[in-house]
Amino acid sequence: MCKRITGAALLLLLLHITAAAQDLHFSQFMNSPLTTNPANTGFIPEADYRIGGNFRNQWTSIPVPYRTSSVWGDAQVFRNKIENGWVGLGAVLLNDVAGRGNLRSNKVYASVAYHQMIGLSSLLSAGFNAGYANKRLDVTKLTFDNQWNGKFFDAGAPTGESVLNNPNTSYFDLQVGMNYAYFPTENTYINAGVSVHHINKPKETFFSNGINEVPRRYIGFLNGSFKVNDDWIVNPNAYFSSQAKANELVFGGNLAHNVLGDGSVVVFGGAYYRWNDAAVAMIGLEWKDIRFTFTYDATTSNLARFNNANGAYEFSLIKNGYYSEYFGDKSQRRQSLCPRF
Repeated sequence: MCKRITGAALLLLLLHITAAAQDLHFSQFMNSPLTTNPANTGFIPEADYRIGGNFRNQWTSIPVPYRTSSVWGDAQVFRNKIENGWVGLGAVLLNDVAGRGNLRSNKVYASVAYHQMIGLSSLLSAGFNAGYANKRLDVTKLTFDNQWNGKFFDAGAPTGESVLNNPNTSYFDLQVGMNYAYFPTENTYINAGVSVHHINKPKETFFSNGINEVPRRYIGFLNGSFKVNDDWIVNPNAYFSSQAKANELVFGGNLAHNVLGDGSVVVFGGAYYRWNDAAVAMIGLEWKDIRFTFTYDATTSNLARFNNANGAYEFSLIKNGYYSEYFGDKSQRRQSLCPRF
């Protein structure tokens, strides 16, 4: 029985390594702009620059949970050099650790985008990013059928496996995207975008004779922000991703409440649904220019019986900044393109 279980686990691991599956993802896609679409680089409706971080922990009921984290930042440049437009520069670092074999992914990307106003109420953006990705597997933390001596697994015994002779792989990666924003009044803001990831279809494999390609990933999103009154703003969001035969659809929204009346403290509450997978609850707090949000994914699919109904939790922290804080009068902040308190 142990040999069968171990063999099945190994088979699933190898399938995970070689099969076409979805990339790393966050439920808070709206708070991870550079991984969603490179055209989001410098697309900052309410500030001049921003820095952020994301952390996701899922499958906590298994011995080694899956953890994904990122640190990123972007800024607007050449605002005074380009008429009604600017350039966005940014970078993102991604790290992911999955499973007992510590399948570790490290990725770093640099991105550039161009943003051009169209009239007084529209903005068109296009961007790309290029980066380096590395994945490695700690084979010493895995056990194989040849290491079963009839009573227990002997980690020091030969594995009998030769296909994983290079458990380390790296590749160059490239993404492109476009965005459009429409803001006819100070109380209405709509933003939509599409992007294509891995357009160069890089090679990724741990096998000596492997030729696996990372399939292209297609992402589309739609965000809105509607100011109801001086106390409430409604923020609906939708996201769709398709890679190989794996699709992901997330939709929902959140409410922002102006606690003190001057916009210095804002609380958030919302709910989202990942189709055929999970219900997502969100809470958050914004204090001045710092926003913290927390989400919890409650599994609604049949996978709930395998994770003991333990869902995934996720954190996001974003700091918005203004050049005027360092180079000019703080009162001269530019007007936000989206509704603000």
